[in-house]
Amino acid sequence: MNLDVKNSPFDQEQTEQLNRLLLTMDDRQKIWLSGYLAAFQNSPSLAVKNHQGEEKAVSARQVTLLYGSHTGNCQALAEEYGAKLKEKGMVANVLDMDEYKPKNLKSEQDLLILTSTHGDGDPPDNALSFYEFLFSKRAPKLDGMKYSVLALGDSSYEFFCQTGKEIDERLNELGAERIHPRVDCDLDYEEDAESWWKGVLHTLGDTHEHVSPTVEKVTSVTDRPIYSKKNPFQAEVLENINLSGRGSNKETRHLELDLEGANLAYEPGDSLGIYPKNEDTLVDELIEEMGWDPDLSVIVNKDGEVRALREALTSHYEITALTIPLLEKLATLTDHEEFKQLVASREKMNAYIYGRDLLDVVRDYGPWKAGAEAFVSSLRKIPARLYSIASSLKANPDEVHLTIGTVRYDSNGRKRTGVCSGQCAERTEVGDQLSVFVQKNNNFKLPDDPSIPIIMIGAGTGVAPYRSFLEEREESERQGRSWLFFGEQHFVTDFLYQVEWQRWLKEGVLTKMDVAFSRDTSEKVYVQHRLLENQKEFYQWLASGAYVYVCGDEKYMAKDVHNTILEIIKEEGKYTEEEAEEYLKELRKAKRYQRDVY
Repeated sequence: MNLDVKNSPFDQEQTEQLNRLLLTMDDRQKIWLSGYLAAFQNSPSLAVKNHQGEEKAVSARQVTLLYGSHTGNCQALAEEYGAKLKEKGMVANVLDMDEYKPKNLKSEQDLLILTSTHGDGDPPDNALSFYEFLFSKRAPKLDGMKYSVLALGDSSYEFFCQTGKEIDERLNELGAERIHPRVDCDLDYEEDAESWWKGVLHTLGDTHEHVSPTVEKVTSVTDRPIYSKKNPFQAEVLENINLSGRGSNKETRHLELDLEGANLAYEPGDSLGIYPKNEDTLVDELIEEMGWDPDLSVIVNKDGEVRALREALTSHYEITALTIPLLEKLATLTDHEEFKQLVASREKMNAYIYGRDLLDVVRDYGPWKAGAEAFVSSLRKIPARLYSIASSLKANPDEVHLTIGTVRYDSNGRKRTGVCSGQCAERTEVGDQLSVFVQKNNNFKLPDDPSIPIIMIGAGTGVAPYRSFLEEREESERQGRSWLFFGEQHFVTDFLYQVEWQRWLKEGVLTKMDVAFSRDTSEKVYVQHRLLENQKEFYQWLASGAYVYVCGDEKYMAKDVHNTILEIIKEEGKYTEEEAEEYLKELRKAKRYQRDVY
């Protein structure tokens, strides 16, 4: 369903936004929206009767929610909170930071910022422009504006929630007033985010009069459960194949999961979340080291849910990764002086954390004076692992495919395995079930028009979403040109999905492919080198409207590719350094330069 610009009252920008939204909505959401708009009468002001029966106009409170999101968590929260504000009769404008015009900041009354932090304390891609404006000399004084910040992050990184912290402080410096303190959330963010929301909502409700429109409650036409991150689906494993050839330095698994009955929809570019389980051997060694009773009942959440200790350590708590907040909590559970000295130094903690897990800590710094209940209450919930979906739902109804690189390494005298990748490689057979949910990612999407050319750049498992892209385009009647740059170590053992790429090349679904196998020659060759070799044609594609996608390792591959693209734009477009950066920035804002990096 698309709106016709000629016959609608919306301008071009509004029409494009509505079309993007409509494409993501199911029938239930469309019904709810039509009922809501009818009740609200397209107006921020409602007529209500006072106690004397006289009508008066009540101006609804206007709240702007801006989100900076990499994996989609902040976007999902912003949309959820925006809907709740509207139910209370307020006007909620929910916007991607890239879509927001920063000059409007000075006219905002209430601003809610929800942002993640990416890489080494950097803003997510779709928050860069807003962030740069906020910290520039052009940022206006914001006296009179009220705001609050919800920051999402991962406490295993040194710059935990850095973007949220910096934006919070900057808004305050510019004169804005906090209506609720910033909350910094770890990977298990749900409870902390809900606490922040309740505090914000309480303040918003107390400071402004508002009226709730009557919105008819829409009930589902089906009794099927709704599966989500909070209620994952148990997906049966249909296939579990090792894609790596004999002699490879890597092990890359191809998983096919059955989604029949899940009613889960996904698009190319989305991710699948898996809730993993810790390895039984590691759990048993931890329990034995601490002398705990594996059948002891422990509380695993704020609702008072109880599980046996062994099950809790297997399925509920993270024990394979250390964080600074965890070490600080554990320091209160021991009298070990050396451990307390370690925790007193952030530099020493960062050095210790690398390559170690909870079993290392309890062995290095025992004995511990706390019981099992106090100890496990210090642990964070085991976070879901997100993997780029490697299939198209149109091409594979009721299925989802994943490409997972198995993490294995030796550290501090022990062999280590990634908790989820290890489970998929070593402890998951065909017929087993995995707890899964779909994670939307609107920052990594194919063009709405399938005739638009696309350039896909990826290394290793970063090629996964491009398989979904081409499966999707294969189902389309209009197929634009497509160009894949793929990098790995060895042609013979690591050419992931080689047969499929070659078939798509033959059939014309894939127009062009350049590969870089870094260990097959004396001089290492990476995807950025292939870009340079094809820089004239690359720029021609760019100038003709092509979308560019980058997926893979952020610290090395994505950074090198980014710099290479800048260099190509500079040389082929005859731009200065600043002009090339502005060119690429505009591509990103137009969604023509999209990255899914980790």
